[in-house]
Amino acid sequence: MEKPVNIRDLAPRVQSGSSGCRLKPFLADRETAMNRSSSRRRRARKLRRLLRIYPPNLGAGIEVTRISDDFSIIEVRMKLRWWNRNYVGSHFGGSLYSMCDPYFMLMLLDQLGSDFIVWDKAATIRFRRPGRGTMSATFRISPEEVEAIRQDAIRDGVVEPTFTARVEDQDGQLVAEVEKLLYVRPKNRRSSEKESPRGGPAEAPLSE
Repeated sequence: MEKPVNIRDLAPRVQSGSSGCRLKPFLADRETAMNRSSSRRRRARKLRRLLRIYPPNLGAGIEVTRISDDFSIIEVRMKLRWWNRNYVGSHFGGSLYSMCDPYFMLMLLDQLGSDFIVWDKAATIRFRRPGRGTMSATFRISPEEVEAIRQDAIRDGVVEPTFTARVEDQDGQLVAEVEKLLYVRPKNRRSSEKESPRGGPAEAPLSE
């Protein structure tokens, strides 16, 4: 008589044996990735809370409304109030720039990690129309862009990527465009060809 088959004998044994051994590195890598993701999520939320009470932002009426968990997107808005409007009843040009100032640098700092140095090097702003009402701007750096910057910096020692942000009113009309030039290099390398972001010679040490 044929012995009945126990369904438990057919199930894969992941707790012991060769299958379990093969799964351990995968499970460890997955746990590490989950911990890394959780840590970045906490950093994003903490940074958003800090930026909401940062005195220069408070004074200009700038509010960071969103930082994605992977730091690839930051959204900012600025309402027009009696205490942050200029003589002709619109937003100050300096405030329009301030709402775009540090975010590309912050995004790259987090996504590249602690092995890289990131500075703002130059910026331009073009005003298209007076800003009235609520202004908004969205900053994006995709993981693919970050990886390309990482590889270029490792290969060349220094890379200077350019990013552009649009400042729009509540109707979606373009109010200003801000272009940011950043300076990126690995901490363990120095450039012999490009000047430092502070205007000194390339071989001069930077504050880290």
